Amino acid sequence: MKVAIIGATGYSGIELIRLLQNHPYVEIEMIISGSHDGSRISEVYPHLDGIVGDKLVALDIDQLEKKVDLVFFATPSGVSKDTLPLLMERGIKGIDLSGDFRLKTPGAYEEWYGLQAAEQKYLDQATYGLSEIYPKEISDATYIANPGCYPTAVLLGLIPSLKSGIIDSGSIVIDGKSGVSGAGRKASLGTHYAEINENVKAYKLGRHQHIPEIEQTLGDVYGKNINITFTTHLIPMSRGIMCTMYADFKQEATTDEIIHLYKEFYKNNPFVRIRKNGTWPTTKEVAGSNYCDLGFLADPRTGKLTIVSVIDNVVKGAAGQAVQNMNLMNGWEVTTGLQVTPVYP
Repeated sequence: MKVAIIGATGYSGIELIRLLQNHPYVEIEMIISGSHDGSRISEVYPHLDGIVGDKLVALDIDQLEKKVDLVFFATPSGVSKDTLPLLMERGIKGIDLSGDFRLKTPGAYEEWYGLQAAEQKYLDQATYGLSEIYPKEISDATYIANPGCYPTAVLLGLIPSLKSGIIDSGSIVIDGKSGVSGAGRKASLGTHYAEINENVKAYKLGRHQHIPEIEQTLGDVYGKNINITFTTHLIPMSRGIMCTMYADFKQEATTDEIIHLYKEFYKNNPFVRIRKNGTWPTTKEVAGSNYCDLGFLADPRTGKLTIVSVIDNVVKGAAGQAVQNMNLMNGWEVTTGLQVTPVYP
């Protein structure tokens, strides 16, 4: 199967290249970058010298239609909303790693992203690609809205407890921390070394664009509207997300009972790993991999459940989940091309 990557010079784009190079059923036919048209990708990323030899080319819809079966969009928000509909009209499958097709209404996208949205008919055609939760819908889909990095960690951590009815949906508080690669490769004051090194800062309080995505999906699986408290922090490391979530119990439960609940819920999902009682995951233990690791504490003193969820933000939070969704769309084993051991230390 031949694929193209649009936005190949961003962090998610080069992570797609790394993963797809090892995929047995896929050939990277086109690597597209408007800002580096005509350059070799090794000129932008020297570590790819001798591995990926194709030149970067400009976007050409006619060439995509002739040459590829599926297109990955590893572009900033605001790009795919104009281009992906052109592919839809020509019957080319697409997986969008940006936020352009995640929210179900144009008004929500315009409010939270501050950009003009795609038409409703195209939003309706896109399937939300949270691999472990919507495998049937993804397997029947043509266009995938790949989840955001924070929502992936949060939703995989919260959904089993929420669906079981064991926690109060109105009490959810999420503390999120992300490495600097989550901000993308473009230079900015906020990610300048002197600004981020030896520093931790909260950002986008109450206004993070992933809030409506998380609430929309939690509401979908729960059947009622849900509001969350979500605070994000930038921390001085390259990769990784940790989300620590808190919720009040509606009924008593022990940590062992919670662990059993999650093991049963994710028993057919090889990329979600559940920690033993008394142990909690770290970001380094999933670095470079497609795993989401979960740990728990049911605290009888406070009547609260604490969930710790970690992922690599550019793999499970972006490129890895996109490949996982491609596998589901084609009826391949979900682990195909993704059986990568975390990089440690």
